Amino acid sequence: MNGILIIAHAPLANALRQCALHVFPDCGALVAAIDVQPNLSPEETLGSARIALDQLGAQPNVKGVLVLADIFGATPSNVAQKLVDGVRTRLITGVNLPMLLRSVSYRHEPLDTLVSRAMVGGTQGVMQVAVTAQQNQPRRSHDQDERDHQQ
Repeated sequence: MNGILIIAHAPLANALRQCALHVFPDCGALVAAIDVQPNLSPEETLGSARIALDQLGAQPNVKGVLVLADIFGATPSNVAQKLVDGVRTRLITGVNLPMLLRSVSYRHEPLDTLVSRAMVGGTQGVMQVAVTAQQNQPRRSHDQDERDHQQ
């Protein structure tokens, strides 16, 4: 089994973790989050991230940790790069919710397989959705723009 560490600009990491817990309430011990605060130095964030990584690695049956960061080249990614060894810990940047949910779903698979599944989940979760006309709803005369109420 693998742990998952999310490192992102505040408050994204903890928000993503909460979404994962909403869908998978039993994953709490295996998903950790570090919100990078604007007032902390990268060294302070790195210290917190090392503690979180060590705690995940100390969980029973955890063989590896997948680290997910938000933006390549930004502080969360730079901190994460100092954590991972490429063997027991791997890093993917560009985290999104589909990527995280796929990672949690397949956390039991070997780390290399988990990385592949996470990447696929993240990219397949991004798509353009065609805008369609609202069905079975008459247009109201006071609507100025028919797109105002589309979601």
